[in-house]
Amino acid sequence: MHFCACGHWLRGAGVRTQYNARGKLPRAAQAQGELAGRARQEEPRAGRKQRQSGGSAVDVTVSLCMLGYAAMEEKCTVNADEPEEIKKPTSVGFSQARVPGLREQEGRMLSRPKPGESEADLLRFQNQFLAAGASPAVKIVKKADKRKGKEGSTDAERPPLQHSKDVVMLDGFPDTLPALTPAPPKKSKIKSASVHFEDEDPEERLESHDRHITAVFSKIIERDTSAVAVTMPAPTGDPFPRTFHRSEIKSEVQLGSGRKSIFAQKMAAKKASEKAATAPSAAECMQVRSAAPDALDPVGSGGEAPLPSSTGGKDVFLTSQRPCLITGEGLGSLKSEQEAQAIHKENLEKLQSMSEEEILQEQARLLAQLDPSLVAFLKSQRGNNEAQKKELKMELNRPEEFVESLPVAQHGVRSSLSMQESGLEEHVTREENMKVETMDDLPVKPRKEWIHMDNVEFEKLEWMKDLPSPRQKKTKKGMQARFSLKGELIPADADLPTHLGLHHHGEEAERAGYSLQELFHLSRSQVTQQRTLALQVLGRIVQRARAGEFASSLKGSVLRLLLDAGFLFLLRFSLDDAVENVMAASVGALRALLVSLDDEKYLDWTFSWYQGMAAFPFVPNSEEEEEEEEEELNGTEKSQDKKAKDENKPDPDVARYDVVKGLLKTRIQHRLRYILEVVRPVPTVVLDILHILTHIARHSSEACSQLLDCPRLIETIVREFLPTQWDPKVAEPGFLLTSLHGVACASAMKFIRVLASGGRNATARLLNRFEMKSRLSRFIAEDPVDLPLPREEATRLSTEAFRLWAVAAGYGQACDLYSDLYPVLVRILQSLPELLSGKSPVVELSVQRAAAVVTLLTHVTQTAGYTAELQAKLSSNSEDNKPIPPPPVVWSQVSGLQPFLETSLKKILQQISQTETWQTLQPLTTTCVIFLGVYYSAYSQQPSVNPVDCLEELEGLTSEMLQPLLRQPAIDSMWDLLRPCSALCNPLSCSPAPESVGSIASLSCTGGKPPLSLAGAKSPFPFLTALLFLINNITHIHKGLTSKAGTCPDYTQHASLHHCVAMALLSRLLPGSEHLAHEVLLDLAFNPEFLPEGKAGGPEAADFSDILHLGTSAKLAQPGSAAAFLPKVTRGALLRESYQNLPSIRSCYLSHFVHLQPTLLRSQASYQGRNYLIQSMLLPEVKGPILPSDWPFFPLISLYNKVTNAETRGAVLNSLPLDLINTVTWNLQWVLLLETWRSKILQSIPTAAKLARLMCVFLTGSDLFLEAPIHRYTAALLSVYCQPKALDSLNLDAPLPGLASFHDLYINLLEQFEGVSFGDPLFGVFVLLPLQKRFSVHLRLSVFGEHTNILRALGVPLQQFPVPLERYTSPPEDNLDLLRLYFRTLVTGALRHTWCPVLYVVAVAHVNSFIFSQESTAQETDAARKSMLRKTWLLVDEDLKKHLLYYRLLNAESPLGFDLYEQLPPMRLKYLQVVTQKEITENTPAIDS
Repeated sequence: MHFCACGHWLRGAGVRTQYNARGKLPRAAQAQGELAGRARQEEPRAGRKQRQSGGSAVDVTVSLCMLGYAAMEEKCTVNADEPEEIKKPTSVGFSQARVPGLREQEGRMLSRPKPGESEADLLRFQNQFLAAGASPAVKIVKKADKRKGKEGSTDAERPPLQHSKDVVMLDGFPDTLPALTPAPPKKSKIKSASVHFEDEDPEERLESHDRHITAVFSKIIERDTSAVAVTMPAPTGDPFPRTFHRSEIKSEVQLGSGRKSIFAQKMAAKKASEKAATAPSAAECMQVRSAAPDALDPVGSGGEAPLPSSTGGKDVFLTSQRPCLITGEGLGSLKSEQEAQAIHKENLEKLQSMSEEEILQEQARLLAQLDPSLVAFLKSQRGNNEAQKKELKMELNRPEEFVESLPVAQHGVRSSLSMQESGLEEHVTREENMKVETMDDLPVKPRKEWIHMDNVEFEKLEWMKDLPSPRQKKTKKGMQARFSLKGELIPADADLPTHLGLHHHGEEAERAGYSLQELFHLSRSQVTQQRTLALQVLGRIVQRARAGEFASSLKGSVLRLLLDAGFLFLLRFSLDDAVENVMAASVGALRALLVSLDDEKYLDWTFSWYQGMAAFPFVPNSEEEEEEEEEELNGTEKSQDKKAKDENKPDPDVARYDVVKGLLKTRIQHRLRYILEVVRPVPTVVLDILHILTHIARHSSEACSQLLDCPRLIETIVREFLPTQWDPKVAEPGFLLTSLHGVACASAMKFIRVLASGGRNATARLLNRFEMKSRLSRFIAEDPVDLPLPREEATRLSTEAFRLWAVAAGYGQACDLYSDLYPVLVRILQSLPELLSGKSPVVELSVQRAAAVVTLLTHVTQTAGYTAELQAKLSSNSEDNKPIPPPPVVWSQVSGLQPFLETSLKKILQQISQTETWQTLQPLTTTCVIFLGVYYSAYSQQPSVNPVDCLEELEGLTSEMLQPLLRQPAIDSMWDLLRPCSALCNPLSCSPAPESVGSIASLSCTGGKPPLSLAGAKSPFPFLTALLFLINNITHIHKGLTSKAGTCPDYTQHASLHHCVAMALLSRLLPGSEHLAHEVLLDLAFNPEFLPEGKAGGPEAADFSDILHLGTSAKLAQPGSAAAFLPKVTRGALLRESYQNLPSIRSCYLSHFVHLQPTLLRSQASYQGRNYLIQSMLLPEVKGPILPSDWPFFPLISLYNKVTNAETRGAVLNSLPLDLINTVTWNLQWVLLLETWRSKILQSIPTAAKLARLMCVFLTGSDLFLEAPIHRYTAALLSVYCQPKALDSLNLDAPLPGLASFHDLYINLLEQFEGVSFGDPLFGVFVLLPLQKRFSVHLRLSVFGEHTNILRALGVPLQQFPVPLERYTSPPEDNLDLLRLYFRTLVTGALRHTWCPVLYVVAVAHVNSFIFSQESTAQETDAARKSMLRKTWLLVDEDLKKHLLYYRLLNAESPLGFDLYEQLPPMRLKYLQVVTQKEITENTPAIDS
């Protein structure tokens, strides 16, 4: 057994190894053995041969012993207890080297160690080797000291040291450790005890786990102690040196002193104080320096040349005594300082031999090549030397004459560099000043006594400083919006205290509040409280945004921004959270996003209006544009196809245009059911969920079906929130309701009522499957005062119960409850006069409840009115396969209601003069009037009623109630309020809210409507509508009461006004009002009595106007026909004929609206009170009015679409309608009547759209336009549209309603003209109209580029052309391509005056203006016009040449259409000479006029 100097076991040649108790080598020995094995494996081939030949060599054991000795001398620590790894040395690591093999030493071999030799023998071998003086097998190298951080040099770079040291190197390995990629994994202690197999070779295991020798060993270098001063301790006379405590040493906290312990800093301060005590004073230094000024080098350190920007004083660069960067410490010699000084002088000499330009070039080259971090390091090394700073300060005081004695080049370099250094010095001074200010501003001042607080981190301490006061940036760009925890917008300059919790964000730390982005980020936090708070704040922001609070402060829409950022699905994800608080916050935010409580309030308010139960579905209008469906698809197939498309789309795509539909795709109803049934949240969350479900039910009938089909949703709501019994303590004042489960709730009843409005099938399921009949009986039979609920909640619950029953009665269902609850209803009717006193604490709610009761009775009366009719159909042999069974209520059961309500109505009408009382009771008054109208309408149709008795009752009602009511001044004021409350007259009263989003349907009632609006508190619409409904029904039953009950006895005086109103109403009626549209078309629109102009001289007035040219600047010519000579017919004769054909015109239009028949039947069932035919209270989706604004052209458009669709499918439409000519003629006659006598009706249609509709005459059929009546009426309408005002309003470039592209339509017109025009002048005028100069140049390019063949047939005479030619020639054409086409068609003869006089004049005018234009323009344009002028001069056609050169002005009276110059003006003549290079004498023959 042998030990190396460091005490490790060695295993070499003949060396025994020691095993531990488990039979394994110690870890250190394993490492040494592994190293020796690797050294032998990596031995050079020459060394192996020498060893095999038996040559003498140094034993591996000796080399390893030397390694251990050197390592011990360097205080290398190798922990043998470290598991399976050898730690790296702490100071000097083992270098990558290998032990050399056998070597020859001066021709003789050293003896080999034998077994049994002691340690003394090994030391003797070592002394023999050293005494031989042979070259060692290792190199002596100075390894950098990591503790000092200085970089040394190798032996090859410097002479050997005087006192050599022991250095062991392993040749063949690089000096730098190889990069371990990937890094060796960390091994735990558990892995070290892994199981090994018995047959596993330990050597193989060592080899497999062998990393690299360089990971263990590196160079072992003896420390250089030659330059270390040895100080003897001062004698104190004490037996032992006196101990000291570090508290006795005064040391200042040095910023940036590195990782030094407090003890090391104290010891450094002690050594510095000892050196200061022994060092010479500053005065002595000054004396020495002044005594030997020549010792200073006059140039300075050349080593600083590449670093002119290093910190230091003035003139440092050329006058420093010694180098600032090169110290010589790494040389390891006693003469290291002299060596550094020699290098310094050599650098100075090199600099003196260079010119200024060379120095600057070398400086720039070095700065470009060096790493910026290295440059910064060198600068910092110079600036951190305190001794140099003192020396520099003394050098600054030297006389300036020394600098003047420098050479010129060096002086220039010095001046330039000093300027750079001075600028840098100012920058450093500024930074130091800022640092001092920062130190002063710190909230916590560092103290010397604090441990490990010597490095001040300013950026971290900034958070502890007081926030600066917020300042609003004066910039055109908007600032980021920030909101408080209440959702309020915080002004940019608001200075709020920090204790409010509004400053916990990184961006704009001085501003209070949180941005939407920060709230979004916070909503996905792992902390429950943060998620909850973020969702609550977002919900409040949405609620305030929908109320319009941010409209004037923020740019853009907050809701649209949130939805685009994924806010909807953030809420949907949060609903799935397991934490109840997060769920509650998500429900609240979703309710704020979807539900408008004001919308619900106004919908409840209008429930009792005339047709108020019918509501439009909350389907957004901004759906994606769908592809046009073929006509073969009916409505059911279209809806099914649309549903399939929505199912295939991703949820975000669906939610982008319909939020509710997107939520239903995420199965939100199932999640809400789970929350209600399992989570059982607090009452606020329950109410929010019920509001959300109500809004979803208002979306569509499909949404109602999905809610009904959701498992256990309706059962849970009915069981938990509409129970028949609950704890009576709820009604006690001050009772805190902690859970709404098991307590009746009005919001739940309202949800069921809205769900029932989705369809009669849904109502039947609710009444029968979910036992809503028993709930209705429970909540209706008991008075709200007796219900164990708070008074207001009990009244609302009773009101919603009556409304649900009214909805069911509207379908003819639940009428069997009428007989059971009849005493309750009669008791309520008897108590109606008590509402006049106004003593009830909930008067408004009680009035709403009473109105709901009367509405219920109205629908029950309607249902009973058709019982006899249905009974008769059932008993008779009806052809219907499935006859409708009559309802379980008969007329005799409802006939007794009329006296109660009529008496109550008379008492209420006595309060009409009292404004406040009248406004409070107006809902009840409206429903009572509607009931009387329904009652008498059904009363007159009952077979058991005597008609005479009915007429007498109507006369009594008129004389006793209606006539006195109509004479009331309050009624007159109501008529006056119609205009300010009308949505048509005041569009702003029903304009969308500022935060309305297209994907969320809303009534825009958030914040309330103004009193003077359609749904406002002072609106007269509900009462006046009900009153007119009653009067209309009475006058239909009793014709004799028309003059007594009518508000306008002599309607003939205002027939024109009535007709205008009816026509305006037609284009504004929405889906669901098809019955009203049919009535207007049938009785008003085409009624000759409402067109008194036809009898009062209207046609004659039109002829007289044409004779006097009233409204026109010139006589309007009518183009002739290509078919035959047609006698001219005046416009008056055409109007007279049209007036006589009004019955045929009405039949024509009614037949073309037959596609509205299904919706018409549904609308008639609603307006006529046929409840057994009503399928849903939801009206059809609103995609626009029933009839478009251009409905007068509908027959013509329908025929054109029929032909176009047939041609698109490749079919040839051979069979047009037999009465095609009559249909088109009647259409043109009706349009002519409206354009002449009702021009305001068609003002909303653009003139371009009217012309496009008239073009369908030429595109429908081949020669249809040649028919005499069609040709005449088309020409008459053309003359109307060619009037100056109409031409000025003509705009073909704007998009036209119902037309995808006018350019495509015009191309079709050109192709049709080429095929079947026969040169018809009327057809030609329609072709020429869009070619005016102010319209798109592409239309003119189409004629002159692609369809030049029509120029031969476009022979519209100038005298018959109704448009002034100035509209075609002014301003001059500037399109070069079109000008070339003009010139080409003229030169080639494709365009001639005899063939197409209008375009010939236009082309000549534009070409003449172009060739004689002398304005500065582009080179290409100038060359083109000169070339065109030369070609014109060389033309063979003398007539065309004269027209192009001598054109002067347009002249409609001239046969050519323009005048010619007799002689060219001098300017044009001169320009022509310059261009053509020919002389034109004055004797040039003049042009014949």
